[in-house]
Amino acid sequence: MIFEGLRMAITGAGRDTGRLLATDFAARGAHVYLSARDIDAATATADLINRAGPGSAEAFRCDLADPDAVRGFAAALAERTGRLDVLVNNAAAYAQGPGLQDASDDVIVSMISGAATGTTLLVKHLLPLLRASARPDIVNLISGCGETGHHRSTAHPAFYAAKHAQAGLAGILSHRLRPEGIRVISLYPPDFVQDGPRAADAMLTARSVADCVLFAVGQPRDCFIREFRFEQEQTSLGPSAA
Repeated sequence: MIFEGLRMAITGAGRDTGRLLATDFAARGAHVYLSARDIDAATATADLINRAGPGSAEAFRCDLADPDAVRGFAAALAERTGRLDVLVNNAAAYAQGPGLQDASDDVIVSMISGAATGTTLLVKHLLPLLRASARPDIVNLISGCGETGHHRSTAHPAFYAAKHAQAGLAGILSHRLRPEGIRVISLYPPDFVQDGPRAADAMLTARSVADCVLFAVGQPRDCFIREFRFEQEQTSLGPSAA
């Protein structure tokens, strides 16, 4: 079990990719602190892990768009552990639609506040625990929407704005935290599916994204993998993508 004894936090772990990452790390021996806006969803993930073993999990409610909730989650972890080995910034509110009018003001505020402000505050408040680790990693599930020149997603413009903010944070943190031995690992997947054929002509799957995270975190400490960039499957690129 290559991650036995690892202590890690994963946001947005109540479903989909966050749940997949949590169960993957726990299956390899990690103890996982799970957060989600829906505490019942986070608890369901924790129950799944604790039944299966060999790792273990605890569930917390945390809405990244609420600074008090972010501070409360960080404080709860500080009460339970003296170190944090891995923080996975996975949670992000999402909306579709090409026009700004395709989402309400409240949805736009939630998307940008959670992914940008919430992620920044969470890293800030968990840095003392990460600095106490002998092998600290910060992993950011950003999205291709955070890449300069990426126009191929159906996501709302505010999601693009939020992910560009996350990308900016990840870039400067990687530069400034590397001298301390803190690795900042960011992934920029295109729109992907939770399940599907893992074939060259098919959409990227959550399983492949999770495998990239497992690979990067499992590397020796001399290996600083800063970013994973992905090609999009050809069928979604359209006739003008050449």
